Amino acid sequence: MNSPDRWRHMASAPKDGSRILVTVRPSEQGPAEVDLAYWSNGDRFGTESWRASDSSPGCVIEYAEPELKCWMPMPSANRGRPSMPSPWEGDDAPQFDGSGI
Repeated sequence: MNSPDRWRHMASAPKDGSRILVTVRPSEQGPAEVDLAYWSNGDRFGTESWRASDSSPGCVIEYAEPELKCWMPMPSANRGRPSMPSPWEGDDAPQFDGSGI
């Protein structure tokens, strides 16, 4: 489970501001995808939440906890592999937070 190339449960994701890869759950807006995100403790631009790394002041992209399925550390540079892994498509623990319309 310590392999950097494996998806992990969001509960274990670091909330220290480091950038990680996340699987964004599929929704009405589109299929599952991988994004680069970090935890923000909140500031004048938004509340405490996961944010897309390409957010900028005045245009903050925040993810609610239920929107993110799992995470993995940033992979090391390797010319022989694709730039982003595929989203995790495996089974997930049931959610009881009212999502899943």
